[in-house]
Amino acid sequence: MLELDKIIQGDCLTVLRTLPDDCVDLIFTSPPYADNRKKTYKGIPTGRYVEWFLPISCELKRVLRPEGSFILNIKERAENGERQTYVLELILAMKKQGWLWTEEYIWHKKNCYPGKWPNRFRDSWERCLHFTKQKKFKMFQEAVMVPMGDWADKRLSKLSDTDKIRDESRVGSGFGKNVSNWLERQYAYPTNVLHMATECANRGHSASFPVSLPSWFIKLFTGERDVVLDPFIGSGTTALACSKLNRHYLGIEAMKHYSELACEAVEREGDGHKRTGSPDKQMSPRLL
Repeated sequence: MLELDKIIQGDCLTVLRTLPDDCVDLIFTSPPYADNRKKTYKGIPTGRYVEWFLPISCELKRVLRPEGSFILNIKERAENGERQTYVLELILAMKKQGWLWTEEYIWHKKNCYPGKWPNRFRDSWERCLHFTKQKKFKMFQEAVMVPMGDWADKRLSKLSDTDKIRDESRVGSGFGKNVSNWLERQYAYPTNVLHMATECANRGHSASFPVSLPSWFIKLFTGERDVVLDPFIGSGTTALACSKLNRHYLGIEAMKHYSELACEAVEREGDGHKRTGSPDKQMSPRLL
């Protein structure tokens, strides 16, 4: 049994070790990036990042249900004129840990800040790495379908003979399509590139992401009343998304100030069907 809809203030690894096996359906989180946000989280050196994260990912694997998913929002930093490799090293290390690296989604930050660098352009995207415990997992693709768009009205109004068959590419790529299959469709499946603006009003946190980001993955990988865990919940964005989508949440946050902000955010902006309160410093009696 596990009490849900709570923000627990404490060390991530310590709290995770108190949770039962196979108790959450989705893990969505954005841990402190290497050597970033030093004033907030003191920073993890790039050379120690994999070593620091592996005990955490081991516990995450234990608490995730077999059909669940883990979405890791992360981006390697540039240092001494080149991109560091700790994210790639982490992926390989997690595969050795037993994780399947199932997919990679790209969050395109539409309103990234302008700037000038001597050897690169603006950083306008971040990784959302999708890990699972097994090849078969829960996924509700219809929940994130997108409108076909105005282009379909013109393109599908007059179909040629080749549009009505699986016409192979003329350049020999092996790609073929039957355009007539799109007739009368109002929605299509999205790509793995998510175009979302960053959080301008950052909810009092130095690295807040928009509610739309966890919301998209919550809809894709969970059903109503499923349990979502964010072990680095910050100012509570994931909990807020769960509250609005009728999912249970469990958040962990090391900093007392941010855990209090998270509780206040859900209380103020959530739909009100969740019970929230001041952050717990340890696990409370389990209810589910």
